Amino acid sequence: MSRTDACLSTTVGRRAAAAAVGFVFAVLPRDAAAADAAAPPWWQPDSVYLQLGAAEHAHAAVAGLTWDWDWRHDLGFGVARGHWDVSLGRWAVERERRTSTALVTQVGLTPNLRIESRDAVQPWFFEVGIGLNAVMPLYQSRDKRFSTRLNFGNHVAVGRRYGEHHAHEWALRIEHFSNAGIRHPNPGENFVQLRWARRF
Repeated sequence: MSRTDACLSTTVGRRAAAAAVGFVFAVLPRDAAAADAAAPPWWQPDSVYLQLGAAEHAHAAVAGLTWDWDWRHDLGFGVARGHWDVSLGRWAVERERRTSTALVTQVGLTPNLRIESRDAVQPWFFEVGIGLNAVMPLYQSRDKRFSTRLNFGNHVAVGRRYGEHHAHEWALRIEHFSNAGIRHPNPGENFVQLRWARRF
């Protein structure tokens, strides 16, 4: 084989290899590959939130993170989906006298079910959830006293998402804390809460 033929063969081989590589990349599902490459790690939350709440003799400030479920269900007018909610809060509780205030720490883990409308501008949503909460030390206000540190928290909420890509949301919530009668006394406590969340 002459040097010219060898060079020609090498050039043709390189072009064929380049064409083959180009063909492989052309037929690969680019969107799926890009989605896999861009998928966040499992531990990365989908949103962060701040929340203020008030009960008859207590005020609460709460911060938390949420993780979306893979599950979703089409309802026609909207979609049902769920998420995990991890919260850390501090309650300022009025004791026997108005000048006496105790601080209580609340740590919670709650699964939530959300129904969201298909509004393209500002979708509204309705949400319910019930989870476990550690309230430490024992909650005791001017007229109520819990008997357990471990309590259930169940809530209903209505809210609306807004902003670019619906990344922000406000929600009005009503949440009830009690031990479901595991021990007595079990007076329970009700909070009205306002939550702001930012989705990533």
